[in-house]
Amino acid sequence: MTTEALAEAMRGGVPVTALAPMQDVTTLPFMRLLADARYGAPDFFVTEFLRVHATSIIDEDIRECLENPPAETPLFLQLIGEDVPALVRVAREALSRFDVAGIDLNLGCPAPKVFRKNVGGGLLRDLPHVAEILPALREVCSEFGGRFTLKCRLGFDDAGALAPLLDLARENAVDWIAVHGRTVRGLYRTPVDYDAIAAAVRDAACPVLANGEISSVEKALRVREKTRCAGWMIGRHAIRNPWIFRQLRETREGAGTPFSPRLGDVFDYVRALADVVALPGDRPERVAARMKKFLNFVGTGADAEGAFLHAVRRAGTPDEIFAIAERFLLAGGNAEKPFPAEPFPGLVARPNCEA
Repeated sequence: MTTEALAEAMRGGVPVTALAPMQDVTTLPFMRLLADARYGAPDFFVTEFLRVHATSIIDEDIRECLENPPAETPLFLQLIGEDVPALVRVAREALSRFDVAGIDLNLGCPAPKVFRKNVGGGLLRDLPHVAEILPALREVCSEFGGRFTLKCRLGFDDAGALAPLLDLARENAVDWIAVHGRTVRGLYRTPVDYDAIAAAVRDAACPVLANGEISSVEKALRVREKTRCAGWMIGRHAIRNPWIFRQLRETREGAGTPFSPRLGDVFDYVRALADVVALPGDRPERVAARMKKFLNFVGTGADAEGAFLHAVRRAGTPDEIFAIAERFLLAGGNAEKPFPAEPFPGLVARPNCEA
């Protein structure tokens, strides 16, 4: 989809999909992996957030994403910060130099080390300052023909910030908003409040994407029926199930039964993740440590007892991880067993600043 096709789909009631920005996860290699035909890209990507301050620059990893966007899928640059001139400066550089579909402002990251600096979710405690940021970014996006979008939570301690934030979005012609149905204080422990997302859909002047525990096609369809959202932004569950965007597209297009991965497909994905996270000159221990960030999520669907997770978290090298994956995902005819659509109950993936 082009950026204009995205907007047209939302206007026409066709649900769209997005990969949520996640630190150290939504890198260019991971986005390229999802764009591979075996998996299936979302309708648009959003980079991991770029921390903006008075002297910040577009760092090398994000610059690489902007210079070499994955596939033909629109790519949005997510900014996090509170320095208005700096945000405008970085947005202008990105929009003028790279093929960026637009700028997304992070108003939701719940990590304490982030919100204590009055950025991300911390800005939901300071809506007057948000009211200074939005028109400045709207202006620079309009100057270069880019979209301006928001990703937010319901509020900081409660959902009281959402309604006035929607008013600000209306005043500043925000193109669309992804609403994570938890507060900042709720982190990832509290239930997602889909009623609050439904209220945002009803009250917003722009399309609203639902974010938070969109774990399967069935769950996505239930959330859409309940909220009337314009689509879904999916984070952690796209790490666990990289086929979810393909499955949603096949469902949307009525292309028969959506693809159903087997444990053998998951094994191939585990092997591919080693290439996603490896950097030149990395020691095997470093590659394994980065793989675990992904496998913490994948493992919630490997076995009901959590034995795969227990073993992987103690592995020291990629070869040890591959041996564990072979034992759980291939041995004894496991390769042909279906990968469950939902994670097993009670298994925890240890999320931090992910969507």
